Amino acid sequence: MTDTVITHQHLAKALTYTQYRELIDVLLAEHKTTGTNHSDDMVAYTRMNAQRMRRVEKTTVLDDELVQLMLSVQNKMIWVILTEAWCGDAAQCVPALVKIAEASPLVDVKLLLRDENPEVMDAYLTNGGRSIPKLIALDAVTLKELGTWGPRPEPAQRLFMDLKAQQVPYQQFVEQLHGWYAKDRSQTIIQEFKQLIPRWARLKNPQDQPMDIL
Repeated sequence: MTDTVITHQHLAKALTYTQYRELIDVLLAEHKTTGTNHSDDMVAYTRMNAQRMRRVEKTTVLDDELVQLMLSVQNKMIWVILTEAWCGDAAQCVPALVKIAEASPLVDVKLLLRDENPEVMDAYLTNGGRSIPKLIALDAVTLKELGTWGPRPEPAQRLFMDLKAQQVPYQQFVEQLHGWYAKDRSQTIIQEFKQLIPRWARLKNPQDQPMDIL
């Protein structure tokens, strides 16, 4: 485990996923988004992202293997997710990350807005950029870092880098990336977390499980 820049003060001001969704709805009603840029384009992105989040909430289904893995977690963790309402990748990923966390009673999710927490964001850059969403898994007692995930599932990240290198026009860029998310239905995130959870968590030995009484 390594030290982290995330403190109890950060966690005290962090949002639950429910609070985050409610904040987005309130801001949209005022024709605003998170952060300081409330342009028509940014508000439109946010409105579309609210629809994306609702869809991901409905379509993300955890398989039995991941559910059992999450139920076998023995150590309390806090998953801190850096996000913003206008970010399309966050809209596609955060609901799935939250659903995975909810499968364990020992994992708590805290959302921090990227632009309000630059000192945290700058400790978790991707290729020098403030890419989100970014998940930082912490030990709930010590706040030591257990690991990170993000800003995208690996295939989506490769697609993003390829499209960027090809200088694909923005609209085509967005359509291809979000088309990938729509087709994937969070399945890649689910597979990636099957690999990450054993690295981050102390897991119950299956042999320690009580036998079902017939």
